[in-house]
Amino acid sequence: MFGIPEKTEIFEKLAKCVVDGDEDGAKQWAEEVIKNNFDAYEAIMQGLAVGMNTVSGLYEKGEYYVPEVLLSASAMNIAVDILKPHIKIDKSAKPISVVLGVVEGDIHDIGKNLVKIMLDAAGFKIIDLGKDVPVAEFVKAAKENGAEVIGMSALMTTTMPSMKKVVDQLVAANYRSKVKIMIGGAPTTMEYAESIGADTWGKDASSAVGIVKNLTAR
Repeated sequence: MFGIPEKTEIFEKLAKCVVDGDEDGAKQWAEEVIKNNFDAYEAIMQGLAVGMNTVSGLYEKGEYYVPEVLLSASAMNIAVDILKPHIKIDKSAKPISVVLGVVEGDIHDIGKNLVKIMLDAAGFKIIDLGKDVPVAEFVKAAKENGAEVIGMSALMTTTMPSMKKVVDQLVAANYRSKVKIMIGGAPTTMEYAESIGADTWGKDASSAVGIVKNLTAR
């Protein structure tokens, strides 16, 4: 009974450390999670992810700039590295492969990197293509790795059409039925996802895990 407020408090401290870009604090509170036998995955999703969503919101409003976001991401990564070995994952199940990348012409990869951290922590096998990824690379990576999901992001309206080109190439390669497609990024919407033939849209990084789990439910 008394452990719940303490757990909640630790998760809140983790979130604050991420928002503040406090690497030492993130390390300290991540270690507290392990020391108290709290759920490591819960700490990532209810602590670190919450903090990073706050950071994303501040960035979109122009209150945070790239240096602040990078500090926050660094604090989050330090905590994830401590927590990840303690996440309970079914080792007997073959991990589901997910191809991630920022579409061609776009170099804004903060959101994609956060999605990668979340999915990696949840036990998915991530093939990270990076940023400014040529259309054909998404198709090639999906085929070579037997990926079940392709996740594409864009932060500029001018690069969004590349998402449709990826879908079209998958169709042309007769591979569209073998892979689910998720898109994300500030200018994207569910309506846009549907209009280009993608399966779904992710509002933010923390929603990505649930979306991919739903897309790959067996």
